[in-house]
Amino acid sequence: MTATIINSSVLLSGAAALLFAATFMFGGHFRPFGRLITDQRSLISFAAGSSAAYVFVHLMPELDEVRHTFLESVKFSIHLEGAAIYFIALIGFLFFYGLQHLRTRFAGGDKGDLDFKIHVGGFAAYVWLVSYLLANQLKESADSILLYSIAMALHFLSIDYALREEHDRNYQTKGRRLLAGMAIFGWGTGVLFALSEGFIAALTAFISGAIIMNSAVSELPQQKDGRFMPFLLGGVIYALILLPL
Repeated sequence: MTATIINSSVLLSGAAALLFAATFMFGGHFRPFGRLITDQRSLISFAAGSSAAYVFVHLMPELDEVRHTFLESVKFSIHLEGAAIYFIALIGFLFFYGLQHLRTRFAGGDKGDLDFKIHVGGFAAYVWLVSYLLANQLKESADSILLYSIAMALHFLSIDYALREEHDRNYQTKGRRLLAGMAIFGWGTGVLFALSEGFIAALTAFISGAIIMNSAVSELPQQKDGRFMPFLLGGVIYALILLPL
């Protein structure tokens, strides 16, 4: 029975990894709600809102449940123990904020190629980690994998859109293939090399902060031309889906 559950989880997470890869390879032509949302930018705002809702309504409660497991895996005493896992989420947020700030120094002119490498390189590591966690969920159930897969596929759709807009040909020829490959590689690494539950909780917290940061980056700056109502709808609709589960 256990082997059957493990095999089904591997197959489901593997299918999700292929979806992640396809999002980067074909994201520019992806219209899952084409009849309802005709404007591509509105779709991206909807996707960003959905991924933010997933973090606040689903991931954060899971982290609260496993924070004691995380503390037991640490060899030393931590002050304000209940907040430790959320501090790691803050680190994830600040790390990608710092990466965003760093790359702005190399935008345009002769340094544009370095900006591209920093931007896509940072997201390559990010996609790898998200895909690694795809195969190592805090709750190993089909529902948990499915909810994570939907939220992250939508999140990657907004990332793909931003990278296409900012880097155009460089991203089309090199970047999207790298990110698609990292999605498969991350999942494969997760299947082959499982970490302790405490370490998985820490990585999930880090990713939670990063998702919030990257979703906000795609919406908040004026030059991104975000859409508030689709963002709001994405957040509310996906939150209502998650609440009963």
